[in-house]
Amino acid sequence: MTSFGGTASPGMVDWNLAVATATRLVRPGPEVSRDEARAVVAELRRHAKASEEHVRGFTRMGAGETHDTPVLIVDRPGWVRANVAGFREILKPLLEKMRERRGDSPGSAVLGAVGGKVTGVELGMLLSFLSSRVLGQYETFAPASDGLQAGGSADAPRGGRLLLVAPNIVHVERELDVQPHDFRMWVCLHEETHRTQFTAVPWLRDHLEGEIQSFLAETDVDPMTFLERAREAAQSLAGGRPEGEEDDGGRSFVELVQTPAQREILGRLTAVMSLLEGHADYVMDGVGPEVVPTVAEIREKFQQRRAKGASRLDLALRKLLGLDAKLKQYRDGERFVRAVVDQVGMDGFNRVWTSPNTLPTKAEIAKPADWVARVHRKAES
Repeated sequence: MTSFGGTASPGMVDWNLAVATATRLVRPGPEVSRDEARAVVAELRRHAKASEEHVRGFTRMGAGETHDTPVLIVDRPGWVRANVAGFREILKPLLEKMRERRGDSPGSAVLGAVGGKVTGVELGMLLSFLSSRVLGQYETFAPASDGLQAGGSADAPRGGRLLLVAPNIVHVERELDVQPHDFRMWVCLHEETHRTQFTAVPWLRDHLEGEIQSFLAETDVDPMTFLERAREAAQSLAGGRPEGEEDDGGRSFVELVQTPAQREILGRLTAVMSLLEGHADYVMDGVGPEVVPTVAEIREKFQQRRAKGASRLDLALRKLLGLDAKLKQYRDGERFVRAVVDQVGMDGFNRVWTSPNTLPTKAEIAKPADWVARVHRKAES
């Protein structure tokens, strides 16, 4: 899983309250002894290191390079703290704009007094839900220092970091009843692929940051309207639309706050995310047979788990947050990568990393042959 995130304006969101709320509500992890916990952490570190060579050899990306991005084995509260830091980074432009407009908007005094705490609690509730579901995450825009790492400096350059959520990995391997050592390596292969993507393709991080900031710059929502849309989204989750209001067509919260210009940018971002996630799935299955003997069993059981979800509430939250779309990205992206590699080989596929112009469009993700025709025909001519 990739993540994009960083320091926002004080007042619009109470970030400390978000962390406190999430850590208070987060579900306890699986029961493990102290010795078992230490063994899991040590093994995940070994697998993360070993997966570097496996991924680079299979993808032919970043050969001979060394990673300077850290690997952090975290628990659920640690994942929460990392992602709050990420939200602060990536939402800074939007919250600055909302803060500037707040002074002239009706109800600004009330919003200034309670809005930050309300939003902090809501963000904390969201993160508490997600914190028990994420197995690993490559944080592309992690802040230089947020308290998770010793020796961090506020003046240090921003860079990515790899997070592995140990209790969630243990929980899922037990739930699926799969070989723990194999499952842990399988997860590491996926996340290491994301780290390789961003370390071997120097322009990718800046390109994505530019797209995200363009998306946020197009947002023209005053704070009261933003909170009203958040309320509508929450009502859609609870199934409690005000009487007489029509259904929103099943749109996610992300879609509820989009402008037309943002939809165009989101289309490009969706294509890139489909590529990155699908590539990671393709790589971990491609490397798998050599280093993960039970990869076929793991993949089958994990796909079944992805497809069926959990409770009705879980499915509703997935829809609201747009997580159903993320699962579709995995499937569509993996099909794109597989089709292109089958047609032009791994080196031919790797032309996708040449520049932003060689990234697939959303339409090309669905029709890989169109990408091959565009990129390879142009290169050959």
